[in-house]
Order: sequence, then C-alpha cells, then structure tokens
Amino acid sequence: MEEQKCCCHKTKERTEEEYKSLIHRLNRIEGQIRGIRGMVEKNAYCTDILVQSAAVTAAVNAFNRELLSNHIRTCVAQDIRDGKDDVIDELVSTLQKLMK
Repeated sequence: MEEQKCCCHKTKERTEEEYKSLIHRLNRIEGQIRGIRGMVEKNAYCTDILVQSAAVTAAVNAFNRELLSNHIRTCVAQDIRDGKDDVIDELVSTLQKLMK
C-alpha cells in the first residue's frame, strides 16, 4: 500500500513515536482548555485567564512546529524526491496560513 502524503484529502502513516508525541501534546492542550473553561465558570480574574490562554497558544504553536517539521522531513522531502514539485507550493501556502 502506497503511503499518502499530508493534506486534508490525503492521509499519512505516522510512526508510533510521532503519533504518541502529537497525541500527548493534544491531550495537554485539551486539558489546558478545560482548565480555562473552569476558570471562566468560576469567575476567575481576567488576567489569570489570559495568562492561561497565552500558554495554550504557545502549546498549539509547539504542536504546529512539531507537525510541520515532521511534514517537511517526510511528506515534502519524499514528494520532492519523487519529482512532485507542486508540494513546494502547498508548503508555501501552509506556511502563509500558519503565519496569519
């Protein structure tokens, strides 16, 4: 079975290590979000909530960096080796979306 590359209509087989790392990060982010919701429900002070929100933003950015790094090392590199240069345009488009 040929491995599909990364994109919303494609799939990617991840190594067990990559999978566990990404899921671990997402679980932590999910916990942080639940914590913020709890703070709002308990009428926590705005600044305290904002500090926790900034921590979530940093955690999501770290997740994105890890996923992007893995994507470039696997999907993008393989597509370039296979002569599929359109992956470069896809990568540029993805980077532009991440930098908004």
